[in-house]
Amino acid sequence: MKTIFFALFLLFTGWSTSSFATLADYHFESEERSEEFRELTEELRCMVCQNQSLAGSDAELAQDLRREVYNMIKQGQTKDDVIEFMVSRYGDFVLYEPPLKPSTYPLWFGPFFILAIGGLLLGRTLMKKKRSREVELTDADQEKLAKLLNTSENQDS
Repeated sequence: MKTIFFALFLLFTGWSTSSFATLADYHFESEERSEEFRELTEELRCMVCQNQSLAGSDAELAQDLRREVYNMIKQGQTKDDVIEFMVSRYGDFVLYEPPLKPSTYPLWFGPFFILAIGGLLLGRTLMKKKRSREVELTDADQEKLAKLLNTSENQDS
């Protein structure tokens, strides 16, 4: 039973067992550098898969980029140096959390803008329906309604 829960946990959290195997192939002199490598490969997006990190992707480009990140860390470059290199080469899209600047405003605010437009359209539609229901009855319609109500009351009694 615990195995099933663990498998479901991995499935729903987006972890993949393949990412553990691919990252295990890279060895560092310190645990700190190894952790830095793991964090970087989780923060950087695979440009082929686009919805997976470098750590979780098996695409050839992701493998090449993992090797590039590994070599840069082995050479002593910092996490910021690696991120700067990747952004200069692939743009802000390579980051799962791109910085807030004019070129990334659509990424950050686009969903809220679309949600607001949807809310306005929904509100407008509901208001139209509400107005269309509030039609006043003419005198002739009121007489017909009264007759219908009187005949239904007489039948119920």
